[in-house]
Amino acid sequence: MYSQHFGLSQDPFSIAPDPRYLFMSERHREALAHLLYGVVGSGAAAGSSGTGGGFVLLTGDIGTGKTTICRCFLEQIPAGCQVAYIFNPKLSVTELLQSICEEFHITLAAGASGAPSGKDYIDALNAFLLQRHASGQSSVLIIDEAQNLQAEVLEQLRLLTNLETNERKLLQIVLIGQPELRTLLARPELEQLAQRVIARFHLDALSAAESNQYIAHRLAVAGHSGALPFDRPALQRIHRLARGVPRRINLLCGRSLLGAWASGAARVNRRVVDKAASEVFGPNPAPPPLARRRSAYALGALGLAISAALAGWLLWPLEPPAQPLTPVTPVTRVPAASLAALTPTPPVALRPSAPGEIDALLAQLPRDINTAWRALASLWALPALADANAGDPCLALAPQALQCYRSKQLSVPQLRQLGRPGILSLQGADGVPVYALLVGLGEQSATLQLGSSLQSVRLVALGRLWRGDFATFWRVPPGYAAGLPEGSRGPAIDQLATQLARLDGTPALSAGQGPAQLDAALRERVRAFQRAQGLQADGQPGPMTFMQLDSATGGPGPRLQTDPN
Repeated sequence: MYSQHFGLSQDPFSIAPDPRYLFMSERHREALAHLLYGVVGSGAAAGSSGTGGGFVLLTGDIGTGKTTICRCFLEQIPAGCQVAYIFNPKLSVTELLQSICEEFHITLAAGASGAPSGKDYIDALNAFLLQRHASGQSSVLIIDEAQNLQAEVLEQLRLLTNLETNERKLLQIVLIGQPELRTLLARPELEQLAQRVIARFHLDALSAAESNQYIAHRLAVAGHSGALPFDRPALQRIHRLARGVPRRINLLCGRSLLGAWASGAARVNRRVVDKAASEVFGPNPAPPPLARRRSAYALGALGLAISAALAGWLLWPLEPPAQPLTPVTPVTRVPAASLAALTPTPPVALRPSAPGEIDALLAQLPRDINTAWRALASLWALPALADANAGDPCLALAPQALQCYRSKQLSVPQLRQLGRPGILSLQGADGVPVYALLVGLGEQSATLQLGSSLQSVRLVALGRLWRGDFATFWRVPPGYAAGLPEGSRGPAIDQLATQLARLDGTPALSAGQGPAQLDAALRERVRAFQRAQGLQADGQPGPMTFMQLDSATGGPGPRLQTDPN
């Protein structure tokens, strides 16, 4: 009804799962990477050498995009991997086994009489999985709405992961569900299953900036051009009322556009949004369920962020930020000599910004973060990723032993210590974020790359638009996994100990010891390094710790320009 009024070719906010409107936020990309790691990185792909088996867990509130992630995941599962998809898990043990066999197109051998038993289904499934394994193929079971599974059904699923050969497990199981699934798996009687979860990710709602980007994306797909038909207060109100949930955003935006069209308005304002919200969500929307479930840690972090903002944390943060967990995607090591040769080729023209020119600069910056990722890839001498036709750069990084990393709470001093180019998310004039490639950082100004030219921007002006969101590539240590437990060993721990030894002048290993171990002593050395670098001193070596170690020890990769200004 309102499409022609706003220059649209179709309804941009239909709640139908139209793949043309697919929007992948950073959270969605991370969730997808976790799923792909669980299936591909664990050896479930055909011909892989991993162990396979175990559970992969994806949770999220209603409407946050779990189904979207699942569809993307299904499109990227390798050839030779057969999938069974269960979307209604309110089943008994026998009914579930029957459904799994039906999804895998398994035909049971003719029995004497009566209905097949659970053992009949398991025997047939085991024979099927062994046959696929022998032919170099693999199998994945995906269960949606898994919070509805009964405890005895979950226990049967755990037993299915016992189907194995001497080399690997035969069945990978992916559980997708609402946050109640995490509570369910925390029960003492399901401890054995919980210990078999090899990758897990909780999909949060969109941030305010991501909500704006989501709205702009759907409008663009529907044929809209020019300024958004929502003013800034309206966008802020939509995010608050929709709680960053994509499905609620669709309902509210569609109703708001209808209200503006009915009144003949060219743009949606806050009053129109409030009226639309009362029609869609009721006169007194209930407190956000997500907010009620927030942990004390999250609330404390919010208070810290507010206090730091009031104190001018852009230049002098009150507290170091926590290191966000990042997905572990399958990586293939590249010779150190190849990585060491990566050096940026910076453009030659550097032009200082004039007063007020920062606003004009915003109009030249891309709204698609993939464009910025491709520009950053050129600094890392990754021409395949810099190609606009290469798809999502973050999903194409596996052969390079690199991953995309993003933090939302960095400060200028931390950028300076990190010392590597990256992407700054800046607040655009219409509330939609734009992305700037940071290539240099001085005492009073930053250097941004725009195509083939460099632009100098004063930090004071940049501080009006940047709130700490920074993204970059990082070199993944071999065998690295997020949340390394006490006593961990392996190449990543060896690299950690070696780099710390180079910095503090102590031996990486004592005489007669075996490989390095993430014990109490090594964690204390990690804490000391983290404190010196302004990081959260938790003793847990995460991406920021490894990146700072690379910078401090002269590791490979491009570096920020540090010319005085």
